[in-house]
Amino acid sequence: MNIFKKLFSKKSRTPEDGIFFETIKQIINDTPINLEPYKRAFTHRSMNKIDENGQAINYERLEFLGDAMLGLVIAAHLYKVVPTGDEGYLTKMRSKIVSREQLNELGKSLRLIQHVESKVVTTHFGENIHGNLFEALIGAIYLDLGYERCEDFITTKVIVPYVDIEKLEGKIISYKSLLIEWCQKQKKTFAYEVFEDTGNESVKYFGVKLKIDNEIIARARATSKKKAEEIASKRAYFVLQDQIEASN
Repeated sequence: MNIFKKLFSKKSRTPEDGIFFETIKQIINDTPINLEPYKRAFTHRSMNKIDENGQAINYERLEFLGDAMLGLVIAAHLYKVVPTGDEGYLTKMRSKIVSREQLNELGKSLRLIQHVESKVVTTHFGENIHGNLFEALIGAIYLDLGYERCEDFITTKVIVPYVDIEKLEGKIISYKSLLIEWCQKQKKTFAYEVFEDTGNESVKYFGVKLKIDNEIIARARATSKKKAEEIASKRAYFVLQDQIEASN
């Protein structure tokens, strides 16, 4: 980096920037140059911030960029280490590595939510905030430090600790998709009966009954229909696991 740019960057930092600089340095295990992308990566849309061009300042665009960078680095790694994998196999494996559940866990492990600037209480955020912040952080690293150091971060935080090809081959991404595919192959009828289940709680819940051949196999409740259906499918899978595995 140009030495004058480095000197200017240091002189222009406020005490708060100094604290944030050390925080980011610890999180990414690298030395940031420009703090602005990282500030944006931790700004929630509820802050209603805009730049001098009238554009919104929040992590959503960085989240898009980080998702693309993560997918690219993971795809390149799989292409290299699984030379016999066809397009379908590689796509499925990449999906398992960058699943929403996995990204949320990565965001939690780095405690990214502690650094979010928001007018929304953190306890009111959905589970996906953790993965969204992780992707935004990757986007910020790419803009600040470039592709190679962004790749290093993804390799250290994602590929080395979590990419085990043999384990991933047996990992289930969606229990609902698996159950539906199995039912179709076995010519079984299935139905997700969804009903509102608020109870005495202030948060709206949905209940789901999963029926296979008109028999209730599993029940679940969650704050969205999609989540409740997935939970019910997972429970049904373990009820029917022997039958499902025997048919494969």
